[in-house]
Amino acid sequence: MRESGEDYLETIYLLSRKQSDVHCSDVAAKLGFSKPSVTRAVGILRAAGFIGIDSEKHIMLTQAGFKKAEEIAERHKTITQFWVLNGVDAGIAEKDACRMEHDISEETFAAIKKIVEKSALNT
Repeated sequence: MRESGEDYLETIYLLSRKQSDVHCSDVAAKLGFSKPSVTRAVGILRAAGFIGIDSEKHIMLTQAGFKKAEEIAERHKTITQFWVLNGVDAGIAEKDACRMEHDISEETFAAIKKIVEKSALNT
């Protein structure tokens, strides 16, 4: 999956945790994209089996979509925490984590996660 698809999945996941119904317009507003762009991306995610859309146009994550979105969100949160722990401003850490979460290797992510978890135990 490409970076943009992961961003859409993560956004749908985060929105669905805060509100009962997620629509293309919600995703567009959150990401600052046009509704036609979001509609196109949603179609791609649907064809890939990551989301479903009901008769009222509510976007729902499939089991595979939920799992993938949860992984992406965990990477984002953990990488953000890592940089904040190392003195980076939270806003900058958030933006950098958003870019890094897509390209970082499993090995490097596991090492970062271990450091963040160890730090959490020491506080």
